Amino acid sequence: MSKLLEVIDMSISFKMYEKGFRQSYTQVINNLCIKVSRGEILAIVGSSGSGKSLLAHGILGLLPNNATMTGKILYEGKGLTEKRIEELRGKKIALVPQSVTYLDPLMRIAKQVRGNVKNEERIRKQKESFRRYDLCENSEKLFPYQLSGGMARRALICTAEQEDVDLIIADEPTPGLDIELAMKTLRYFRELADKGKGVLLITHDIDLALNVADNIAVFYAGTTVEITPVSDFLKGEEGLRHPYTKALFNAMPQNGFKAVKGYQPYYKDLPKGCLYSPRCTIAKEECSKSKIPMRQLRGGMVRCIYAT
Repeated sequence: MSKLLEVIDMSISFKMYEKGFRQSYTQVINNLCIKVSRGEILAIVGSSGSGKSLLAHGILGLLPNNATMTGKILYEGKGLTEKRIEELRGKKIALVPQSVTYLDPLMRIAKQVRGNVKNEERIRKQKESFRRYDLCENSEKLFPYQLSGGMARRALICTAEQEDVDLIIADEPTPGLDIELAMKTLRYFRELADKGKGVLLITHDIDLALNVADNIAVFYAGTTVEITPVSDFLKGEEGLRHPYTKALFNAMPQNGFKAVKGYQPYYKDLPKGCLYSPRCTIAKEECSKSKIPMRQLRGGMVRCIYAT
């Protein structure tokens, strides 16, 4: 599979104002690394605040003005500059956003999905998308406030299907959908990947992701701690590498809801070295001394000195 998207050591900080007019810079993303190939679904998992949605916004150039991003983003082997992302966004790279507030409250749904282009082919694609996601023809003339939360989310998914895109970034596309429709949505992403597209699937629902993804990237406190094939995740602890990934696996309902003491650190109070070390049962003094790089291990990637 040819590499479509590669994010190398992405870090994102925000300029903040404290008491008075004193400025400070707070880093919330640290050395994130992922890659998506054609034909692949990469699922991004992790708890809230781990940087999943910020990754999507950073790739698409949608960060606010007070944000600073460093690192490299390559698309088809070339740097993803501000000018280039403006040319690709919505045409070759599509976003299925997390929030339904992305819908224009003053525009009818069908027109939003079709965009400014109105021809027979675009209308056909829009109607086909509506049928796929059980949006009846009557909903075409509705405004966003007249839709249920699930209908609005399905309309957002439809917008990503209107262009012949190569990469879909789906940020939590399934909340508000019943299990049948959620699986139908993910299976459609699988179909797109099987046709040579790349899909970056950001989700809290690991169980759903395991049904369609090829690889799982695990985020913790704003960084990547492990990237593993789904087949290794299905093996359980023995197939996984990082202590946090193992804890995440054990916290799943079918694995007993086993909780780990402590909590994900606040971005203003990150520990030195390994960000997971204060909660880790195998951490040693070396873990808290310096930054831990990602390394290859057993066909995956891990950010841990003692992973085996």
